[in-house]
Amino acid sequence: MANATTKSKIKIDKNNFIPIYLRWIEIVKPIIDVNWDDLKKANIFDSDFYLADIFVDDKGTQDIDDDLTIRDSLFVVFHNQGYKIAKENIKQMFDATINIRNKNAYLQFWKLYKRPPIQEFQDYIIERKDLLVPQDIRERKGAFFTPRIWVELSQKYLTDHLGENWQDDYYVWDCAAGTGNLLTGLTNKYNIYASTLDQSDVNVMHERIDHGANLLHNHIFQFDFLNDDFTKLPQSLQDVINDTEKRKKLIIYINPPYAEAASKSTVTKTGTNKTNVAVTTKIYEKYKSKIGIGGRELFVQFLTRINAEIPNTIIADFSTLKTLQAPNFKDFRSFFQAKLENLFVVPASSFDNVKGKFPIGFFIWNNNIKEDFKEIKSDIYNSKGDFIGNKKFINTSIFKSINDWIKTTRNRVNEKNIGFMSAKGNDFQNTNFIFIINDKNQLPHPRGTWVTDKNIIEVSIYISVRHCIQATWINDRDQFTYPNDNWVYDTEFQSDCLTFCLFDNSNNISSSFGINNWIPFTEQEVNAQNRFESNFMTDFIYGKMKTENEKDLFGTSSNKNKKREFSEEAKDVFDAGRKLWKYYHSQPNVNVNASYYDIRVHFQGRNAKGRMNSKSDDEKYMELIGELRNKLNFLEDKIKPKIYEYEFLKE
Repeated sequence: MANATTKSKIKIDKNNFIPIYLRWIEIVKPIIDVNWDDLKKANIFDSDFYLADIFVDDKGTQDIDDDLTIRDSLFVVFHNQGYKIAKENIKQMFDATINIRNKNAYLQFWKLYKRPPIQEFQDYIIERKDLLVPQDIRERKGAFFTPRIWVELSQKYLTDHLGENWQDDYYVWDCAAGTGNLLTGLTNKYNIYASTLDQSDVNVMHERIDHGANLLHNHIFQFDFLNDDFTKLPQSLQDVINDTEKRKKLIIYINPPYAEAASKSTVTKTGTNKTNVAVTTKIYEKYKSKIGIGGRELFVQFLTRINAEIPNTIIADFSTLKTLQAPNFKDFRSFFQAKLENLFVVPASSFDNVKGKFPIGFFIWNNNIKEDFKEIKSDIYNSKGDFIGNKKFINTSIFKSINDWIKTTRNRVNEKNIGFMSAKGNDFQNTNFIFIINDKNQLPHPRGTWVTDKNIIEVSIYISVRHCIQATWINDRDQFTYPNDNWVYDTEFQSDCLTFCLFDNSNNISSSFGINNWIPFTEQEVNAQNRFESNFMTDFIYGKMKTENEKDLFGTSSNKNKKREFSEEAKDVFDAGRKLWKYYHSQPNVNVNASYYDIRVHFQGRNAKGRMNSKSDDEKYMELIGELRNKLNFLEDKIKPKIYEYEFLKE
């Protein structure tokens, strides 16, 4: 009978232990007799109880009175039809016992699953306990598992940089170790130290040692790196830290917590900024006046303490590239004086629990050499670990930004507003927030600049520069900078950018929000059914504008009131656009003042959420819009080299 029951149970493996956990949260967690908020404050989580539950021997029966734990070293263990937390784990005089309020519900749940997990997956489940930790806790504790492929690659880079015998010549301390997977593959256990915030992770590492992990029990310890004093460290590690010469042979090898500060939902006010999780540590309080706003991120605080309080070491860390490029990290870069010896970058998406398309780098810093970071040539790997090339990363904070440049175009003499350009951030990750609308009042929290008859060329250049080069995970943090003056004399480049701006999807001008000054054709060209309310754009293109001050735009005598000349690529875009406008105006009952955005909405419609559909059922329209986009792509390719030539981006 027992055997038949066992066969009917679902076996727990690496693929289903998380879905089972999610069901366990719904059914078993509520019947455990504890105050979860109090436990959370003590860094004890429901996942600890789940692990206690699955690592029992159910003896092949439906009863729980004979269930025994198979891993006594877990932080929470199943004991006597309930749970026990060892007194050593909670620093109390007695063990803590927790009861199950509804044992029948507990039994009904676990009768579905065979416990313990399949033998070959037990170590994997323990090692990947980070997958069971809630996102907010991972961001605070740094419970981010480093994929094995990047662990191996980082150790190869350390070998290449420090020599074949580096593991014998150097001490290694992972002060954000989690369950210690970053140390997998290291061979000299006498030189390895690992500390982590939670005692439960220490227990897991001790468990791994018992199962063959190449570490020493007394080199694995609980330590809050951002709050605890170094006197709490093992004496042997203190001896290294306190000795100048030994410190030069210490590698701080870490994958510390790094939460993305501003997701799209944050910028649009539907989310919260994750940097605020880090402002309560002693290290932040101690150094915040020196490291600035970037210091609100936990990984920066790790680097800050290492750099300031464990000098002369080697720092080998995984982190985002904000430390090299982000404007908010300018103060930190001034504070953090070390030589960046080597760097490789990989897609953030190759890490579990990390969202977004941006690079994560592995840095090797020489903390014994004090210098400002200026630039480095990095190796690049795809998510499979294939080398795909090199890229130079530059500290662009020594240059003024593209937003500094566009600000100089404001408040010109006798200007006329024709739109508003949203402009947030100087890097590729903010590309989606660069667009043109009628009025800033259309945005809840507008940031940008008015588009006027006096700065339309610069705004068109800005839009083109920000949109012609596609954002990728590699260039995500690259900063756009203040250009040199050569663009002023390149009228073809200016006209190319004006053309791009008129026909790119970032042009969200709509007649629903006011007069449309952005119609690029005359009524005659498109067989309009009535006169347009505004012919501003064609008057501008054909040089019919009256200008009181020719020096406002270029600082020198200008040909602004002359007919603009266009390249062949730009003319092709206009030709394709003209066909689209003609087709629209051939439809019955159209809005004669429709903008490019309005025309797209007319044919493509909106979904239930009010968003424009990606395509239309009108085959003729799809043919025309496809041709326009094709011609716009050729124009993009023509503009791209100029972006670097005029130093909007640094090569």
